[in-house]
Amino acid sequence: MDLRTVVYNAARDGKLQLLQKLLSGRSREELDELTGEVAGEGTPLLIASRYGHLDVVEYLVDRCGASVEASGSVHFDGETIEGAPPLWAASAAGHLDVVQSLLRRGASVNRTTRTNSTPLRAACFDGHLEVVRYLVGEHQADLEVANRHGHTCLMISCYKGHREIARYLLEQGAQVNRRSAKGNTALHDCAESGSLEILQLLLGCNARMERDGYGMTPLLAASVTGHTNIVEYLIQEQPAGMEVQPGLAQEGPSSLGCVKSQGASCCNSSPEEPPSETYESCCPTSREAAVEALELLGATYVDKKRDLLGALKHWRRAMELRHQGGEYLPKPEPPQLVLAYDYSREVSTAEELEALITDPDEMRMQALLIRERILGPSHPDTSYYIRYRGAVYADSGNFERCIRLWKYALDMQQNNLEPLSPMTASSFLSFAELFSYVLQDRAAKGSLGTQIGFADLMGVLCKGVREVERALQLPKEPGDSVQFTKALAIILHLLYLLEKVECTPDQEHLKHQTVYRLLKCAPRGKNGFTPLHMAVDKDTTNVGRYPVGRFPSLQVVKVLLDCGADPDSRDFDNNTPLHIAAQNNCPGIMNALIEAGAHMDATNAFKKTAYELLDEKLLAKSTIQPFNYVTLQCLAARTLDKNKIPYKGFIPEELEAFIELH
Repeated sequence: MDLRTVVYNAARDGKLQLLQKLLSGRSREELDELTGEVAGEGTPLLIASRYGHLDVVEYLVDRCGASVEASGSVHFDGETIEGAPPLWAASAAGHLDVVQSLLRRGASVNRTTRTNSTPLRAACFDGHLEVVRYLVGEHQADLEVANRHGHTCLMISCYKGHREIARYLLEQGAQVNRRSAKGNTALHDCAESGSLEILQLLLGCNARMERDGYGMTPLLAASVTGHTNIVEYLIQEQPAGMEVQPGLAQEGPSSLGCVKSQGASCCNSSPEEPPSETYESCCPTSREAAVEALELLGATYVDKKRDLLGALKHWRRAMELRHQGGEYLPKPEPPQLVLAYDYSREVSTAEELEALITDPDEMRMQALLIRERILGPSHPDTSYYIRYRGAVYADSGNFERCIRLWKYALDMQQNNLEPLSPMTASSFLSFAELFSYVLQDRAAKGSLGTQIGFADLMGVLCKGVREVERALQLPKEPGDSVQFTKALAIILHLLYLLEKVECTPDQEHLKHQTVYRLLKCAPRGKNGFTPLHMAVDKDTTNVGRYPVGRFPSLQVVKVLLDCGADPDSRDFDNNTPLHIAAQNNCPGIMNALIEAGAHMDATNAFKKTAYELLDEKLLAKSTIQPFNYVTLQCLAARTLDKNKIPYKGFIPEELEAFIELH
């Protein structure tokens, strides 16, 4: 263990005497070296601040000259925070004495982490009220600095349920209606976390019921997360016979107004309306908003809480409101019935609703229908719960229904989410894992096993290629992104599985057309890998938690070559697929590439041929004779390059490329 690590560990463990012994009498240069960042683990001062060792903190700053602003990596609750200054770490951990000491020594109160989180936000996140009071009251910490997602200190205190911190921030003038990058407000955060008392505080400070980027009001946010207490509070003022406002749920903000809670002190009310202890509900929830909230809450009870009787209770209340006062509030007609939902339609009468008690499966379809109608196809929860329901069917062995639901969800995601979104990628991976499991199950059980047909695999493979095409149409190239590489890997896994399914000549032609579409895009994964590079790389095997295909795969390589994959394509290190196959010690695949025209004597950026990369101990090296595949053209090209004979401009461009290949 080197001396820097010993110093770091001593600071972490609060061993002041050991630090003094290690650091005293050293030069300025030595101190700077020993108190600097240790292998991405932050500085000794940062780690001492994180663990609250005040004497170590003051020694490092006062005697060793450690910078109070030197940031680094620090760990909290299993997460690594990058670019955190010592003050942030002390605030996040709630060490008030260290916070005070660092500020006295010149630390900047608003210095942020790499994700733009301030020390104040860190204290709000973990509920350290005294630190919050000190940062704001004594050092005027900025309440409104938002992190990279646009979340403010008030928002995070609401989401985490820290009532007294939220109250204090409101008293200090925090902007109650500030919106995040996705359009949500502190009210949304309260609704999602179930913090009713804080929600009452916010409403008492004139918080507005607005819609976020998905069109969700705080009322709907409470419904979709299953916080019945919030839903009940927000709809309790619903008057009988209230005039219906057509289109309100789709077109504009909820009409819910400001309900003042008991004891809320709000300093950002308007001058004309000074704070008071109680407000009446001046503009209650519309009937339509209340109905949708109860219906959505019932759907949450079905899918999230698995409480069918609780769901019926909320749906009954919603149905009563729909028929209230003899003026029926109709549900919009769906454009078409959906096969994935078994062509179910939403119930519209109390009798139809009561009949659901005898058909739990139909209740589950009702929940999916309701969620899609109210949230819309672009909301992540809509496709998430469709996939969840499909997974439940898969667990019970009903793979056919699972596949129908998952395909519907995948179509929804591709039509509404950005290319390569994590949710879409997760859907593709789930399909690959399911198909792999079912094919293995069929192989084990023979004719008794579940059938997965060409159409199932081919349909998902086509959608995977479409996702790559969508990604490549973005203004910014996906380049070396992990998500893009994963998408390509999943496509290769689907192709691997497809090779296990018998195909008619027409189906074989369709498969080749789809692979050709992929190759025509010229996609590149990690380090510039083409699909052919990935097909011969063992790392392509590791795509998810469960095994799917095994790579390198000779079958996938042959399909790619048959569809026109270039056997001499280069990655960023100038490796051809032959080089990657050699590194993975795959003589069979190397022979297939050579037969397809790959140049055995092509060199990479390190002037190595594929043959030179083969393991000396392998029999493969003795069975592959490179001179059997070297032509006079190859020898001439290598001679020109080796002897540095000028050739550019004197020969055709095609020959220049051929020489550079060698």
